[in-house]
Amino acid sequence: MLALRTAQLIEAAEGRAVFQLERGWRCEVALLDDGLGRTLWHPPGGFREPRTWAIAAGLGDDLPWEGRSRTEVFAARARDAVVTSSSGVVTIATPSLRAQVRVDPFGIDWQQPAAGDWITCSGDRSTYAYAVSERGTRIVHSAARDAHDQYFGLGDKTGPLDKHGRRLRTLQLDALGYNGETSDPLYKHWPFFLGRRRDSALCYGVYYDTLSEATFDFGQEFDNYHGFYRSADIADGDLDVYVMAGPDIAGALARFMRLVGGTALPPRWTLGFANTAMGLVDDAKAQERLAEFLSKVRDERIPLSAFHFGSGYSSRGKKRYVFTWNLDKFPAPKESTGAFQAAGVKLVANLKPCLLDDHPAFAEVRAQGGFVGDAKGAPCLGQFWDGWGAHLDFTHPAGIAWWQRGLESQILDYRIDAAWNDNNEYEIWDEDGQSHGFGAAIPIARSRPLQALLMTRASAEAQARRSPDTRVYTITRAGSPGIARLAQTWSGDNTTSWHTLRWNQRMALTMGLSGMFNIGHDIGGFAGPTPDAELLVRWMQACALNPRCIMNSWKDDGSVNTPWLHPQATELIRAAIVLRLRLLPYLYTCLHEAVADHRPMLRPTFYEFPDDLVCWNDNDEMMVGANLLVAPVFESGQTSRTLYLPRDRGTTGWTCFHTGKWYASGQTITVDAPLDRLPLFVRANAAIPATESTDGARRTDEPTRALLLFPGDASERTTAWVEDDGVSVAGAKSTMRCTLVADAQSIRLRIERQGSFVLPCDRVRVVLPNNEARALSIDAAALGVPVVR
Repeated sequence: MLALRTAQLIEAAEGRAVFQLERGWRCEVALLDDGLGRTLWHPPGGFREPRTWAIAAGLGDDLPWEGRSRTEVFAARARDAVVTSSSGVVTIATPSLRAQVRVDPFGIDWQQPAAGDWITCSGDRSTYAYAVSERGTRIVHSAARDAHDQYFGLGDKTGPLDKHGRRLRTLQLDALGYNGETSDPLYKHWPFFLGRRRDSALCYGVYYDTLSEATFDFGQEFDNYHGFYRSADIADGDLDVYVMAGPDIAGALARFMRLVGGTALPPRWTLGFANTAMGLVDDAKAQERLAEFLSKVRDERIPLSAFHFGSGYSSRGKKRYVFTWNLDKFPAPKESTGAFQAAGVKLVANLKPCLLDDHPAFAEVRAQGGFVGDAKGAPCLGQFWDGWGAHLDFTHPAGIAWWQRGLESQILDYRIDAAWNDNNEYEIWDEDGQSHGFGAAIPIARSRPLQALLMTRASAEAQARRSPDTRVYTITRAGSPGIARLAQTWSGDNTTSWHTLRWNQRMALTMGLSGMFNIGHDIGGFAGPTPDAELLVRWMQACALNPRCIMNSWKDDGSVNTPWLHPQATELIRAAIVLRLRLLPYLYTCLHEAVADHRPMLRPTFYEFPDDLVCWNDNDEMMVGANLLVAPVFESGQTSRTLYLPRDRGTTGWTCFHTGKWYASGQTITVDAPLDRLPLFVRANAAIPATESTDGARRTDEPTRALLLFPGDASERTTAWVEDDGVSVAGAKSTMRCTLVADAQSIRLRIERQGSFVLPCDRVRVVLPNNEARALSIDAAALGVPVVR
């Protein structure tokens, strides 16, 4: 490896500085926007990745299919950036972030203001920080590390939230049956992480804009000559690094989300309960099995919002043939889909991007060049689902067009609402495999994540064309930064066990800290043994308030994870779904907040309470939005739950959602957790929008509304509440700001409203805990409907 160690300043102006280093390498350091910095290395032979598909800032949905030129992204610099040079240090500064660049040995310290001074949040290693392979394609960036630093993110990673001490890879794999505590890599390519300096509490974000496989070492490796360090080792790409200032986790994460295009707003029905299972549609009489399933949904009074068709509708034996229907299993497929639609159940279809070599359209796609191919243009063939096939190339117009025609004619025309993009990790291992790249070929090793991203885009755009005024909902299992602006995702093919249940929750929080906000898990476990009744109930409760709430399974014994799998558990599972639907106005508001303010729906407690140092310790609790603390049960036979109640200046206590009992903040408590209860606590002075009814017949369209008030002591809190029609792209919206003020004698509720959407209810009922005796006054004239006790 060649160390890039000695630099010469060759240009400094307009918020950037350019340096010349060894062997023709150049490095550009720039301040781009409020709290956003960038280090871009120019190789002597030109970029290996001249385009980016991640950076959507300023373009939104107009990001070109062929990507953006890396050099043209952020051609404009921060207007208030000042560049100075003194004693071998070049400084580029804005009010919220500055870069101090040492020329020998070359290195960059990114600093944020704190306590009247500039403090380094992320600094390069002091020996040498950059090295490149002269014989290969690697480039390594090494930064200084303190033994007490913390690191979060990198996508769908396993284990504790703090990744300090681990070495992790960003490589997409179909990781069936992974271990939720230790496995790596999984499904996503996500070279973004958040860091926290424990000595200063400053937080920052770092994004490596590369599609190459990369290895991140957060302190597993030690070397006597360099002190403590962390590194990013890029196997075959460029070094284009964005640094986001905090000063807290929320600020750094929001800057990253603005950079990569934010989060899509799906229709409200996607927050309902969904079910699927491979065993149902794999059955030789699948249409009959689905009719029985729908009948069981009615008999058991399960408020089912959506059914997700597994790929079995396209299977012959164990092989899958995308965009075909097996008419032996589904003699009248539109009759089957129509039955679900008539029952008010939305439909989602599993789609796979590989065509087996005996697929009826294989020759057609091959003739058009629509497959990922080798250097001679022949399709790259490999093992896929008990067959031999080739993957569609979503960097080729022919591949995109074929996919979208199939989606329209074989899915949307069959009254199916949405696409589920699955098995899109693109495990093509041919060393000479390459994507078309819209005319500029990209090695498959550097385009796997891109294929998953563009597959998702192709599905989303086809759905948008079909219903241009309706929000798009699509799902993807794999992908890179940018998928959140298109789709929902999940933690993949998990395994049935108590161990998985516990660690999946941490995975969800890690995904949230990575910028994936619309997420969930396969309830009950996808692979492995059939869950027993207790495990299935606890899993349903643990996921009851997740954005994605679905039972999905594939069991060797043919069983299916459903609410009625164990009759003795059905009522408890139904109750957890009803709790979800009762709190749906709150969850829907959290979804809007994720889109508008770039805040995860599921949050570790330290995200919401960064000044409470106890929250930075590993724990089993999580916040849903800003006001609900969830403490699921993760052990068999457990009927109590010990948890910590966070504190800050405005949160003096918490109320148990179920009993109304008040608990002071900043203490560890043990509460009853019988099998029929999800331990759930509400932040002091929160007003939680909910439905007044607990009848799930209307599912996500229940029109009644209640404000559940949880007054504390001498403090106040403002809670948002958002309403719209739940489906329109550009429909009216109303936002209510509900401020609750409490003291020893009284409780005062004030509601302010912005927007023109007419609320679906003719009144709003205010609900206080049963033991509340203080006088309540209400100022809600702006709401537009009566507020009653």
